[in-house]
Amino acid sequence: MPGSNARALEKARSLAADVLLLDCEDAVAPNAKQRARDQIGEALSSASFGRREVVVRVNSLASPWGVDDVTRFAPLAACDALLLPKAETIDSVRQLSDLILAHKQREGSPMIWCMIETPLGVLRAAELAAHPQVECLVAGTSDLSADLNCDGAWAGRTALLPALAQMVMAARAHGKACLDGVHLDLSDEEGLAAACEQGRRLGFDGKTLIHPKTLAVANEAFAPSMAELAHAQRVIGAFEAAKAAGSALVVLEGRLVEELHVRAAERVVALHEAVRELERSASQQ
Repeated sequence: MPGSNARALEKARSLAADVLLLDCEDAVAPNAKQRARDQIGEALSSASFGRREVVVRVNSLASPWGVDDVTRFAPLAACDALLLPKAETIDSVRQLSDLILAHKQREGSPMIWCMIETPLGVLRAAELAAHPQVECLVAGTSDLSADLNCDGAWAGRTALLPALAQMVMAARAHGKACLDGVHLDLSDEEGLAAACEQGRRLGFDGKTLIHPKTLAVANEAFAPSMAELAHAQRVIGAFEAAKAAGSALVVLEGRLVEELHVRAAERVVALHEAVRELERSASQQ
């Protein structure tokens, strides 16, 4: 959501989104950078965003605005993370980390998210994800498609699949989250649903969005279905019953259940509960 758009920042408080990405970079014109910084700073200082994580995408530290962005947002308790655009080098992540630590004025400090939106960023994704302050990788599929001279939307994003898989691999190797890129055609609900389903099956934790009307489709795609929830609960129940009986062998519906299946089932239940809590929080605002 562009920080220069005051109405968008106000509306953000009522959206059924897990994370709000408040933007100072690409979505903000050069002559509106200061206004965006001021409005985001004011919103983070005075507004309640409930259980939503709030992440600010700052400008490149090499730009005229990046350092001032970090100086403004790092001290604010409501800022959960700063998103570094076009992350390519570990030095840029370290520079951002040092700036955050230098300007924080509270217990703890914002985490770092990295936009992986260039070929070099993809190739170095694992190195970036390994930094202890990096919490999440975000696929910047629009810029990446442009740099690759490819059609990122063609045939189910076929041209981007190697890069997308590499981002997920890098994030998982270091225990970090990973978010899929945006779907640009706001009139293509069927295409959005297919892209969300593909992203989920590739291993992404969620999808970045550019308009509130796409939230329902994405939430439905990434939230566990009732059938998935019921199966997860049966897996957990069967495993606990076998353990209580002293049995090391668990079979459910003809399939062997191991601890890895139980961990996956517990994740499904936890995700379901988180989604429901977010929906309750959104309905109360």
